[in-house]
Amino acid sequence: MRELSAIEKYILVHIYKFGPDTPWLMAHRLLGNYGYTTKYDPDELEKYCKVLKDDGLLVVYKGELKMKVTSSIKPWLKVKSKEMKHKPQGIYYDLSKEGRKVASNLYKELFKK
Repeated sequence: MRELSAIEKYILVHIYKFGPDTPWLMAHRLLGNYGYTTKYDPDELEKYCKVLKDDGLLVVYKGELKMKVTSSIKPWLKVKSKEMKHKPQGIYYDLSKEGRKVASNLYKELFKK
């Protein structure tokens, strides 16, 4: 397996920790760092996701998304979540079996020091 770049490692760990996500959403909240402005370029993240998919570490997610929000999020988001009966737009990526193994090791390497 080839050496992964730092951003590819972050993508794998983010999906491992938070679940399936789109490049556009990851640009705003990669590894829990979120804000109004993007921290990363969504188009660049999309390219990295496609490369990881071609490497067999990511798969396109086709399942149901958990549309429930926690109590720590503003109440209007809860109402919006209940109104949404469909999956939000965008290609959601999830870890493959091999990707989960790699991401697990990366997570331990990055956060369990």
